[in-house]
Amino acid sequence: MVKKTTTGKTLFRMYYNRGDIPVCLEFRNRNKITWKVDIDTIDYRHYLPIFFDGLREIEHPYKILARQGIIDMLRHGKNKLLAVIPQIVIPIKRALNTRNTDIICSTLKILQQLVTSTDMVGETLVPYYRQILPILNVYKNVNKNVGDGIDYSQQKQLNIGDSVQETLQILERYGGQDAFINIKYIIPTYESCILH
Repeated sequence: MVKKTTTGKTLFRMYYNRGDIPVCLEFRNRNKITWKVDIDTIDYRHYLPIFFDGLREIEHPYKILARQGIIDMLRHGKNKLLAVIPQIVIPIKRALNTRNTDIICSTLKILQQLVTSTDMVGETLVPYYRQILPILNVYKNVNKNVGDGIDYSQQKQLNIGDSVQETLQILERYGGQDAFINIKYIIPTYESCILH
C-alpha cells in the first residue's frame, strides 16, 4: 500500500478566499463554474500556475473550481500555454506526489488534456519528465484485481494503473522523437505504443 501525503494549503485556496480568483460556482449547478471576467483576457502566466496548484484540493468548492478552471483555460488559451509550461511543472509534481488516487487520476487527465490541447506542448514537456514521471513508476502497474466482479472505478476513470499507461502513451505520441527514450529512462518497464 502506498502512503498518502496531506495536500496542505494551496495557493489556489488562499487566492480564492481572498477574492483574487475570477471564478465562482454557478448558482443553479454546483458542479459548473462561471468566469467573472472574459477568459480570453486572463493573464495565463499568473493564473494558470495557481489553478494547477489547486489540483491538490480535495474539498468542495476548491476542487471543482480549480479543475474546471484549468479545463476552461486549456480550451481557450491555446497560444498562451507554451510560455507557462515551466511554471506549471512544480504544481503538477506536487499533485502527483500527494499519493491520493483521486488527485493523481484527475491530474493525469488534466495532463493529457494539456498535452493534446495545442501543438508543441508535448514536446515542450519532455525536458520536465524527470520531475513529473518518477511517481508514475510507483503506480504504473497498480490495477484492481476484482476477479469475476465488475470494477466500477473504470467508469469514473479512477483505475490508476490504466490512467498512468494512457498518460504515458499520450506523452509519447505528442512528445516528439525524444519522448520515448526519456520515458523509458524514468520508467524502464514502459513499452512504446508507437514502435510496435
